[in-house]
Amino acid sequence: MTAALDSATTRRTVDLGPAVELVSKEEGHRQPLAPEFVSAEDFSPLEVAYDFGRVRREDIQAGPRNIWRYKKLLPVPSNVEEIPNTEPGCTRLVKADRLAKALGVKSLWVKDDTGNPTHSFKDRVVAVALAAAREFGFDTLACPSTGNLANAVAAAAARAGWQSVVLIPSSLERAKVLTTAVYDGNLIAVDGNYDDVNRLATELAAEHENWAFVNVNVRPYYSEGSKTLAYEVAEQLGWRIPEQIVVPIASGSQLTKVDKGFREFAKLGLVDDTPYKVFGAQAAGCSPVSTAFRNGHDVVQPVKPDTIARSLAIGNPADGPYVLDTVRRTGGAIEDVTDEEVVEGIRLLARTEGIFTETAGGVTVATAKKLIEAGKIDPDAETVLLITGDGLKTLDAIENEVGPKATVPPSAAAVHAALGL
Repeated sequence: MTAALDSATTRRTVDLGPAVELVSKEEGHRQPLAPEFVSAEDFSPLEVAYDFGRVRREDIQAGPRNIWRYKKLLPVPSNVEEIPNTEPGCTRLVKADRLAKALGVKSLWVKDDTGNPTHSFKDRVVAVALAAAREFGFDTLACPSTGNLANAVAAAAARAGWQSVVLIPSSLERAKVLTTAVYDGNLIAVDGNYDDVNRLATELAAEHENWAFVNVNVRPYYSEGSKTLAYEVAEQLGWRIPEQIVVPIASGSQLTKVDKGFREFAKLGLVDDTPYKVFGAQAAGCSPVSTAFRNGHDVVQPVKPDTIARSLAIGNPADGPYVLDTVRRTGGAIEDVTDEEVVEGIRLLARTEGIFTETAGGVTVATAKKLIEAGKIDPDAETVLLITGDGLKTLDAIENEVGPKATVPPSAAAVHAALGL
């Protein structure tokens, strides 16, 4: 939920811009801004409540070419852009006509977030988390991660001059390990899956008061960074909300915050309040939310992940129930795809639009294809696919699938022969 509160009656001890309180998602219990993520009243997740005041398109357009153009809508200090940070955001929205033709839809866009500083959308959420953590007096940035978050936290901490503590499953893709270790923070590999690593992070967060675990004790602020994907899509479409959007599901936070971003823009009058549908994408080897949706359940049962899409391999997604609420409220759907379909999704996007996505993007493309074929995505409605990470991070997924068409001696005749000319 988004709460607009009377700032005159709200006491704030930190400068987090328009953020005024935390509100529990289940029963709406309110409490002061703090590095806490669960309500002591109803034990549900906490979410940031705002007093936005007046926000105009002109104000946003006059801002920097990064997520801080939306700082009046985020829980960050008013001078956030003046403090060293990775300056993520303002990634391209690609008109994907060739992919649209391949999928059989009329109007298709790809939000390509591979252009962020560490090549995934996680730079957005980490930048917001770091800004909030600084206000709360932390000095170490930390996280449990399936890979992309590890990259983003290590890079953001290095840029800010902070220490970092990053916990990853020991089975993580080699590329993501290297692209975290290069920042020379404290990278710890843990024998276990992401859910094991996440439980360990929660324990450590309670023991180390100066460690800001971005997706644990400062999670309410961190998750707000995903709203900027919705803000950018709406602004890049000429200040309007797309009719349909497909979002990959890991913890589920991104999907719920994209929806929140659209609703905030509409409430503030920045876009027309038009209907839209949100669709969720999971890998079959880790599809607890998709399974719950298919079976008509409200409870998401944890699973043990077994998929090449490791960045989505969260077997017990914290925001799973809220994903179900969002998708059902907007009239969307949630589907899952096999690892083979994931690889084909990666290759399809690459050969039609020249965009190389990691496995999570393969999940998004393949799921969109499946939903279109099932008649759940309207082929005549404008659709956006979120591509959240770079394919260079998951080369192992395609290394046995692609390669040279031929190996020839250095002669034109040999090339012609190989090409059938």
